[in-house]
Amino acid sequence: MPLNDEQNSDGDSSRFSESAASSSDSEYSRQSFTSDSSSKSNSPASTSPPKVVTFDEMMAAARNLSDLSLVHEIAVNENFHLQRMEHPQNCLPGRVRQVVHKAFWDHLEKDLNEDPPEYEHAIKLFEEIKEILLSFLNPGANRMRSQICEVLDADLIRQQAQHDAVDIQGLANYVISTMGKLCAPVRDNDVNQLKATGNIVDLLRQIFHVLDLMKMDMINFTIQSLRPHLQRNLVDYERTKFQEILEETPGALNITTEWIRESIQDELSSVSCEASSSSGVDGASKPNLSPTLVLTNSYLKLLQWDYQKKTIPETLVTDEGRLRELSDKLNQLKVIACISLMTSNMVGAAIEGIPDFGDKQKRISFVLLDGMNKKTFDLKEALAAIGLQTCSEINQSLTERGFPPLNKEVHSNLVGQICNITEEDNPISSLIDKRIQLYMRSLLASPCLQKSMPTIPGGLAVIQTEMEIIGSQFANIVNLNKQVYGPFYANIFRKLLFNEAVTSTADTDPSTN
Repeated sequence: MPLNDEQNSDGDSSRFSESAASSSDSEYSRQSFTSDSSSKSNSPASTSPPKVVTFDEMMAAARNLSDLSLVHEIAVNENFHLQRMEHPQNCLPGRVRQVVHKAFWDHLEKDLNEDPPEYEHAIKLFEEIKEILLSFLNPGANRMRSQICEVLDADLIRQQAQHDAVDIQGLANYVISTMGKLCAPVRDNDVNQLKATGNIVDLLRQIFHVLDLMKMDMINFTIQSLRPHLQRNLVDYERTKFQEILEETPGALNITTEWIRESIQDELSSVSCEASSSSGVDGASKPNLSPTLVLTNSYLKLLQWDYQKKTIPETLVTDEGRLRELSDKLNQLKVIACISLMTSNMVGAAIEGIPDFGDKQKRISFVLLDGMNKKTFDLKEALAAIGLQTCSEINQSLTERGFPPLNKEVHSNLVGQICNITEEDNPISSLIDKRIQLYMRSLLASPCLQKSMPTIPGGLAVIQTEMEIIGSQFANIVNLNKQVYGPFYANIFRKLLFNEAVTSTADTDPSTN
């Protein structure tokens, strides 16, 4: 339809429909689909001049990255689907769209109210409706295809219009009937409501609205159908696509190289310190490093990454949103574990007789810490509220059991300690952080998470369920990333550890060393 915001999706719908091939004409119906509706640059040692990247190469790399990101999201995100975007009417794009659309439909109404009526604009709309309906059909639906083409034949309608014999309402009714046969069950109500629309202009406008929804249904159904195939071929596809990006943009691994370099330097420093402190051996000799260990340390850094200020490594761009979400959740769990440990250490005897106190305190903490990773969130205030609520729950239970409430000093100390979680180098916070890192490291080293989860370290029992969920999600991201980008990481390790020039991806995968 002219002025339709999503007219570009018509071609996509047509292509997508071809993937749901059917051999019989009966499968054109709804059974054909259902829907629920700043880094350092590190280039290899070389005497050749740097490659000049042209604009076309940059655009090709951008397209490859876009394709890679979309395929990755479809494959790993079971809930991925497309939605029709609506601009709010109070914003400029929304107002412009509203004004332009109103002008178009007003002009159509004026044409149809002339004596004799002017049908050309209406005929063009029916031409577009025909193409949209045809895009929904499977290749085998020949009878329905022929019927649509026959009834919505623009040349025939123009001939009828010349003799003032065109039945616009009859054509609209046929379209509605056909939409009812082709739509997903979720659209039944939308299609039925079209039958109650009396004004022909309003009816045509609503027909296009429902057709837009049906296009999104078809696309999302096709996405669901393609997901198993994409999952089976994801590793090879992503690796090949990223190699194309690397060839078009030679600096596409600069941030990843620096990310791994930092972990190598951290490991070298750690090994040197241990060697010199234990035996006094000269740290000048270069120890043998395990690429697997270094890569694991690199992945663990992503859980404490400053996503607001630091750019994520290029090889993890497709999972940035998931990693950021896991990092945010882990920060919240860390605070909750600190609160629980501090409370237990200070008033352990007082809470012994309170049934499910730990779970109740956790629920309160989750509520009051909701949104804690937003810039506007006042963590200190939230912690003070948690401390006061904790003391209130304890005092109420003590009173009910005939014991005196917490004295003012204990009350003040507990609230103060909980508030001090935000302080840098807080010992409880540092301890919990180390144990979370230890648990995540053990997850990444575990050969089979489906059979058994690693033992939860002390102090994390209160958040064990949440830690196991987050840990499994993180391990899945890491394991897939290793499979896809292992050869690229191997090249980086050879360059950084052995000063080898890298010319292409290698077969060596550090995740298997």
